[in-house]
Amino acid sequence: MRSDASPSAVAARFTGRAATGERPLSGALTEVGLDDGRTVVVKVADGPDAARAEAAGLRWLADAGTVRIPAVHGVDGRRLVSGRVAQGPADARAAQRFGRDLAALHAAGAPAFGAAPPGGPEEAYIGLAPMRNVTGQDWPRWYAAHRVLPYLRRAVDAGTVRAAEADVVERLCERLPELAGPAEPPARLHGDLWNGNVLWGADGHVHLIDPAAHGGHRETDLAMLALFGCPHLDRILAGYQEAAPLADGWTDRVGVHQLFPLLVHAVLFGRGYAEQALMAARTAHRRLE
Repeated sequence: MRSDASPSAVAARFTGRAATGERPLSGALTEVGLDDGRTVVVKVADGPDAARAEAAGLRWLADAGTVRIPAVHGVDGRRLVSGRVAQGPADARAAQRFGRDLAALHAAGAPAFGAAPPGGPEEAYIGLAPMRNVTGQDWPRWYAAHRVLPYLRRAVDAGTVRAAEADVVERLCERLPELAGPAEPPARLHGDLWNGNVLWGADGHVHLIDPAAHGGHRETDLAMLALFGCPHLDRILAGYQEAAPLADGWTDRVGVHQLFPLLVHAVLFGRGYAEQALMAARTAHRRLE
């Protein structure tokens, strides 16, 4: 399909229905109405494999049959067509249900830490930042090598983290086996679970969009929810704990799991997030003293 095809043409191609109108939501997102009454979202991805990675992630998460995930209607080049979520208010009951569903999603598992969704590329994305899906069986070492240190190095190269400051994160990576808690099997992660990717549906359920899905530690998704705030987070966690209690000491490990998204944000958005990442690393060190 031509990369300059209109959103309506893209939607019609993948759904087999005539488009009746379109409404731009942003530079990358357009809602397209179809002649059968449905509305779909056409997204233009930034990276060469970003649309394919997102589509594979959505399908993999949906295959678990737990959290609501928009249907993928098609992907081609840098265009992705998916279902639209009709949104409603954030609701405490929906939050508790989401917590249980998220626990079930994580329990659906992954072949390894860093495993890409079936059909997804190794060179994927988290937001606008590249993210490599390289596998490993030991979470602390995999997390250090493929989720923390690559973004630390990019932040240092950009001058966002000073070279002298990087040592606190590098030493923490060496101590991750002491901080990781009990070993857990790879979980099926959304991977970019901040509040903006949590949609409260008019149907009374939470729907998840824009994943950076991969096999990881389940506490990482929960730490990202806490990092940027989420409505009714206490109820989400209560529902999660009902379904799949977290290992003792999980609250002390939140900062360790937040290092990954904080460093990604430092790479994308600058010094303020770098300072938060350095503070999280220093706090984790103090817990070992």
